[in-house]
Amino acid sequence: MNYFFYIVWLCWLLSEILLNRLVRSKQPESKSQDKGSLGLIWLAITVSMTGGIVCAIYLHAPFIHSLILSYLGSAFILTGMLIRFIAIRTLGRYFTVNLALHGREHQLVKSGMYKFIRHPSYTGSLLSFLGFGLSLNNWISLLIIVIPVLITFLNRISIEEKMMAEQFGSEYSEYQKRTRRLIPLIY
Repeated sequence: MNYFFYIVWLCWLLSEILLNRLVRSKQPESKSQDKGSLGLIWLAITVSMTGGIVCAIYLHAPFIHSLILSYLGSAFILTGMLIRFIAIRTLGRYFTVNLALHGREHQLVKSGMYKFIRHPSYTGSLLSFLGFGLSLNNWISLLIIVIPVLITFLNRISIEEKMMAEQFGSEYSEYQKRTRRLIPLIY
């Protein structure tokens, strides 16, 4: 495989590791608010990516016999990273990798991509995982990577939305009515 793909994968992985290390809430209640969802996500990521790579190496199940999917997958990874970083930038100081609210001063952000979807950061991550699976050009690997990660993200979204509803009440309910979770106009 071309070094370009390895560089994209490595940049993506390192960016997520850095976020995980540098942007954690120091709030004492963040551990209970997160309900272990961050750890579960990292477990799913580690197991599914390892399984996906092993399958790509040992089980020949390509979508097509061309590098086009590797390039398309890399484009998805980079687009997902861009969406995620824009979402993080929009949230500013309210963004943490573990679920946490900043007390009474915490504001509900409804600008930028948040005007259309409630979880653009997760949309970006999921797009990157889809891209990683596609770039391996193996349909078994794609399923092994995307399904567990999607399930853990949907679990986390459920936890986060309950937390936000408790914090913001009717303001969040109204926001939910006007926006979609992950994909504008669809879901």
